[in-house]
Amino acid sequence: EVIEVFPSEYIHIGGDEAAKDAWKKCPKCTARMASEGIKDVDGLQSYLIHRIDRYLDSKGRTLLGWDEIMEGGVAPGAAVLSWRGFEPGVKAASAGHATVMAPGRFCYFDGYQDAPATQPEAIGGYLPLELVYSFDPAPDSLSVDVKEHIKGVEATLFTEYIATDDHAEYMLYPRLLALAEVAWTPQSLKEYDNFYTRALAANDRLARDGYNVFDMRSEVGNRKEALAPVSHLALNKNVVYNDCNWSKSYPAAEAKTLTDGLRGGWNYNDFRWQGFFNDSTDRALDVTVDLERNEKLSYIGADFMQICGPDVWFPVKVVISVSDNGTDFTPLAVIEHEPKEDSGVSFRNYGWTGLAEARYVRYQAFNRSHFMFLDEIVIR
Repeated sequence: EVIEVFPSEYIHIGGDEAAKDAWKKCPKCTARMASEGIKDVDGLQSYLIHRIDRYLDSKGRTLLGWDEIMEGGVAPGAAVLSWRGFEPGVKAASAGHATVMAPGRFCYFDGYQDAPATQPEAIGGYLPLELVYSFDPAPDSLSVDVKEHIKGVEATLFTEYIATDDHAEYMLYPRLLALAEVAWTPQSLKEYDNFYTRALAANDRLARDGYNVFDMRSEVGNRKEALAPVSHLALNKNVVYNDCNWSKSYPAAEAKTLTDGLRGGWNYNDFRWQGFFNDSTDRALDVTVDLERNEKLSYIGADFMQICGPDVWFPVKVVISVSDNGTDFTPLAVIEHEPKEDSGVSFRNYGWTGLAEARYVRYQAFNRSHFMFLDEIVIR
């Protein structure tokens, strides 16, 4: 049916975000796996993608899917659209597949383009014009053989939060101008200040022609905490993760994140917010910071973000404790909070203020079945 409607060479089949848990229990799925000698559900997905690929090829078309179609083995003729970062696209191009680069951090135009409180409600994200322009879809670190399979980029605009043409135009312009120049301009010739001047003129022209564009002159910019590093007692100190770990999808700078001095911006896609999720216990975060010697303390705290749309919530409780020996901890504060669902993006500090002396600081945050994100444990 799609082929009859659209004459395009590429037919996009999706192939993403299909939960496979039910496949393991489905008698038809398990029967198919047995009859085809398929070992796991990733192989079952691959079997389906291969069938669709053969069908589209018989009609003179080419299959295009999100990078999940590589799980279990990608069909030989498929083209891949890389959205979960840069690496899936490199993997696809290295295997000889035509590849379109569209990592969410640079190409998802459904995210906020300025301070969320100043913008129409969006699904989340923070993608300002300068970050779009900084994208390099085929860096020189890749070999010529790999780069030749990277065919271009995609501006992705999902519309769960976009109900009108005017709103869609607002999310596209001027960011679409930046991504267009990313696509056709060698990295060595890109210069943001020069582009900004030209984009401002082009944006004004679009507005005069009746398009609803983002006002570049009124841009607020990133969260003020993210604009400069913060210095404090825990800076670059060792952090031990006590029977917990960060989410593999949101590692930020891994074990260095919570004491690297870098505060997070408007969204967790900036590699400064570390994510935690644990659906089997109320405690998702439990870390100990070693200050290396006893220090006089007056403040211990961390900022968390909440974006309910993508299931990011504040903690329901935070416990802050200290110790001289790293074994016996004395609680300084128990902070309880009942998060309420809201729209947009919000931030909350969970901290203790007072007088204490200790070498070790333990920071625990409790929640269940939601993501939690924090950027830095600040100790003064």
